[in-house]
Amino acid sequence: MNISTSITQKMKAPLLYLLLSVMLFLSCTNNKIAISKEENNTTKINKDSSFIDTLKTKPIIMGAAQIEKYFDLIKNKRIGLIVNHTSIIYNQNDSLHLVDFLLQKSNENNINIQTIFAPEHGFRGTASAGETIKNGKDTKTGINIISLYGKNKKPTKKQLENIDILIFDIQDVGARFYTYISTMHYCMEAAAENNKQIIILDRPNPNGFYIDGLIREEKYKSFVGMHPIPIVHGLTVGELAKMIEGEKWLKNKNKLGENLKIIPCQNYSHKNNYTLPIAPSPNLPTQNSILFYPSICLFEGTKMSVGRGTDSPFELVGHPDFPDNDFITSFTPKPNEGAKNPPFKNKLCYGKDYKVWKLESNFSLKPILEFYETMQKRSANKKEDDFFNSYFNTLVGNDKLQQQIKNGLSEQEIKKTWQKELDDYKKMRKKYLLYQDFE
Repeated sequence: MNISTSITQKMKAPLLYLLLSVMLFLSCTNNKIAISKEENNTTKINKDSSFIDTLKTKPIIMGAAQIEKYFDLIKNKRIGLIVNHTSIIYNQNDSLHLVDFLLQKSNENNINIQTIFAPEHGFRGTASAGETIKNGKDTKTGINIISLYGKNKKPTKKQLENIDILIFDIQDVGARFYTYISTMHYCMEAAAENNKQIIILDRPNPNGFYIDGLIREEKYKSFVGMHPIPIVHGLTVGELAKMIEGEKWLKNKNKLGENLKIIPCQNYSHKNNYTLPIAPSPNLPTQNSILFYPSICLFEGTKMSVGRGTDSPFELVGHPDFPDNDFITSFTPKPNEGAKNPPFKNKLCYGKDYKVWKLESNFSLKPILEFYETMQKRSANKKEDDFFNSYFNTLVGNDKLQQQIKNGLSEQEIKKTWQKELDDYKKMRKKYLLYQDFE
């Protein structure tokens, strides 16, 4: 081997090592960029790794599962249950509906379930949104069922004559216009007026890791807006019940006092990214639909479809008038269990699938701003009210947002107008928290 060959071979190794190092660095850099882009294209969910680790050893225990904390209150009492299909007690091996759970206990103790009060979507949770629910009997247990949706939204004095105590156990999704919390309000009001006890069995809020949206104005109080709280209120039903009581929001400023009992969850925090184990209603079948709901539900106050009558309600937005060169997603609403007569039934709609596009913030106005602008371009010779319907102001809780959208304000500009009221709400909210907060 000559000297030049020896030097060349000695140089090859470090040069090869240097080349591989550069390639590895570039590969890692590219991967970081790709990850960053993916993170920016997903819904931002508050994640606390220490809390997630805790959940592995300390699962969340619902209020309903802690019967030792409310057993003494209900034994030898005549009970009215405000429940639906979400009123399930979960453990590692099994799940059981609260009605069946209490009936099992009644074999050993005197627990007397007199009546089941059912909210929107009914006791089994299969009725369409807005569908009238009839009174009847539960086919499994024979217990009388009284609907609290339609004309009779609040238990009457007569319906409470043979009841000593009410128990509310329904899974909420954390948006002001989701009507289960309105049913809870009316049941609290009925309890106060008739001197009945009421127990709130608490459950986690899947949208409980942030607060956003405008505060409902008093003139827009309705069944989809009972309380002067933001669209995303950041409370569990137990915490909201405390707020309703503490702020004297019941009719005639009635208070329940010691007749209100709340059984908190164990091992839950508002830092928790909580995935519901059961669909809370027919048109919120996935975790995506639940997370998108506060933003996409705004389209219920417009002429657009939110995907009712498809497999992806509240993940889709579209309209038959949009051609396929405007939006690449297409869907055709058809009657199903959760939407017996969906908007644009059997008509091909074009729009966006937010499972693919995602939302840029937890509560985003960008979808409705974008679709309004697109509809205006498509309908240049038509009236502006071709986009909004008469329900929009009632749904959002004021008449300013619609005008702000029509005036072309950006999301940032709109959100700035409600920030002071939101800050005031956050201060008030702190008084009623039962769990560690996200802030």
